[in-house]
Amino acid sequence: MITELEQLELTKYGLALHTTTPELGLAISNFTGDTRSGVWHLERQLSSHLHQYLVEFIQPQTWADLSFIAVAKGPGGFTGTRIGVVTARTLGQQLDIPVFAISTLAAVAWSAYSDQYPPSLSMGLGDNIAIQMPAQRGQVFTAIYQPTPDTRGLNALFPDTVLTPEAWQEKLAHWNTSYQLIEAKSGLAGTVTSILELAYLEWLCRKRPDWSEALPYYGQNPVDPR
Repeated sequence: MITELEQLELTKYGLALHTTTPELGLAISNFTGDTRSGVWHLERQLSSHLHQYLVEFIQPQTWADLSFIAVAKGPGGFTGTRIGVVTARTLGQQLDIPVFAISTLAAVAWSAYSDQYPPSLSMGLGDNIAIQMPAQRGQVFTAIYQPTPDTRGLNALFPDTVLTPEAWQEKLAHWNTSYQLIEAKSGLAGTVTSILELAYLEWLCRKRPDWSEALPYYGQNPVDPR
């Protein structure tokens, strides 16, 4: 859902990775009509097969054709998230291009908003999008986003946070504006196109984050400290 925006050079592309679940999601676009994406269920083979899938996926483009990298930074599985962010950082460093680390929950919110654009009666331009996703130890990853007035991104009204279900329900009960609640349970790698779009919107705002700024968001320790 990108309209009337400045464009990349026709021969330049953005590449996005989504590895926070057992699925691998990849997307590439020059934002002028040449866009493709794919999802593969790799599970434990992610670390050993990611490079192969990347090399095959970007063809006929080459690494030199990339203007930026986008990656889902989490929340999500610890190992998968780490692999994706490390890969994006390595590519960004080697290619000397920006790396945009995008929230998994923000991608879900943008995907839901884009699917209903133009806004339907169930979601208006001013509506908030509350996202919840199961976390470990009975907790939930939570966030509340709002599309910007120019529909060119999201504002994080309540940034990604780990809460108990009770604390999250209390937060929503006291939220003073209308919202749509979305549960992020499965198929998250399919939002890799939203990861790419959100990164492109930041790129259009002349943001050029260095690869070293791309950090994972785990939300929880992978091992229960108890």
